[in-house]
Amino acid sequence: MFDSLSDKLGGIFDKLKRRGSLSENDVNEAMREVRIALLEADVALPVVKDFIAKVKTRAIGQEVMKSVSPAQMVVKIVNDHLVEMLGSDTVGISLAAVAPVPILMVGLQGSGKTTSAAKIAKRLKEKENKKVLMASLDIYRPAAMEQLRILGEQIDVKTLPIVQGQMPVDIAKRAMTAAKLQGFDVVLLDTAGRLHIDQTLMAEVVGVRNATNPHEILLVVDSLTGQDAVNVAQQFSDKVGITGVVLTRMDGDGRGGAALSMRAVTGQPIKLVGVGEKLDDMEEFHPERVASRILGMGDVVSLVEKAAETIEAADAEEMIKKMKKGQFDFDDLRSQLRQMKKLGGMSSILGMIPGLGKMQKQMASANINDNVLKRQEAIINSMTPKERAMPQLLNASRKKRIAAGSGTSVQDINKLIKMQKQMAGMMKKMGKGGRGMPLPGQLPPGMEGLLPK
Repeated sequence: MFDSLSDKLGGIFDKLKRRGSLSENDVNEAMREVRIALLEADVALPVVKDFIAKVKTRAIGQEVMKSVSPAQMVVKIVNDHLVEMLGSDTVGISLAAVAPVPILMVGLQGSGKTTSAAKIAKRLKEKENKKVLMASLDIYRPAAMEQLRILGEQIDVKTLPIVQGQMPVDIAKRAMTAAKLQGFDVVLLDTAGRLHIDQTLMAEVVGVRNATNPHEILLVVDSLTGQDAVNVAQQFSDKVGITGVVLTRMDGDGRGGAALSMRAVTGQPIKLVGVGEKLDDMEEFHPERVASRILGMGDVVSLVEKAAETIEAADAEEMIKKMKKGQFDFDDLRSQLRQMKKLGGMSSILGMIPGLGKMQKQMASANINDNVLKRQEAIINSMTPKERAMPQLLNASRKKRIAAGSGTSVQDINKLIKMQKQMAGMMKKMGKGGRGMPLPGQLPPGMEGLLPK
């Protein structure tokens, strides 16, 4: 996420840190480079100008020039203003209205509107315990209504029955009536999109808005389209009025122009972001966490939250018991590898740990990916239950058999054994109070073997 921008800003601040004390010229030069980096990231020009002016005013002030670590102070100021640019506070979907609460999904065709509607419905059902009805108002795109119906079945959320020949406003009214009669809490209205904004599209959306009086109007835009996404947002904001933005494909956005410009241009918050293709891959947008990741500071809070959602309580209790006894076998290691895959893989985890962003890039450049985790799990799966529980049994002949069974080499198995031993040692220390644990910015013992030499 925003890798390109993060790399450029990281390089600029590294140069500042090497200078020690800073002159006004040093700060001005750095701000010129930051300005170029933001423009190359496709951030809107007025937004960049405002950002640089605010940062420069504070960065050449007394608090920076006379501080013990001026470069760090500049980074802090940039971080503070990045958070402000992104929207300061986390703003979720509001349901503070009389049920059924209408939520209108708008946007261009291909932005991921229908899939986002299903992702939101799933979140509301599972996290808010709401009874949700989805209705497709797209009478133009072939199979659009059928797509929403299939997605509804996948997430066990009801969809409005299709009646051929009805116009969008009539479908929306029918959805609201059905929701009232059947006791639904929320109605998600998925409007049609076009390849570009035109009068017909806007008139139709305004008609649906006037007929249903939605509590939320969520604009769905593809973050990879950069400045185009911002222009679309501006027009929907002016002509329809929106209450929030859903940014899709944030996981693939190396530049960040759409996210960084959206709040300033529309005046409305980014509420949710799509971070993958699965129906679970939607998250609330946290400005302060995104700013931290852009500046290479990691995002430990998101990592902890993600872990809390994916790690089973029973598994965690069992691991604590083993830690106290100083035990950690190959079954435990396999469980940890599976947990890492659930958390988004090695690369995703490294991107969230402060100081490990560069390791993430090292791995990418050396073409080290989550196939490493799969290969390690295959090795463990090729062991017998006894071998997994008692790693000391693994002699030369057993290693050859495991290598043949997993399609790997004895060298791979030796690396995994070393990793297991180091992690077992770390678990023992954790069980005794945590002395010798890795510091922030360090990989846990054993994981260094995944990085290029």
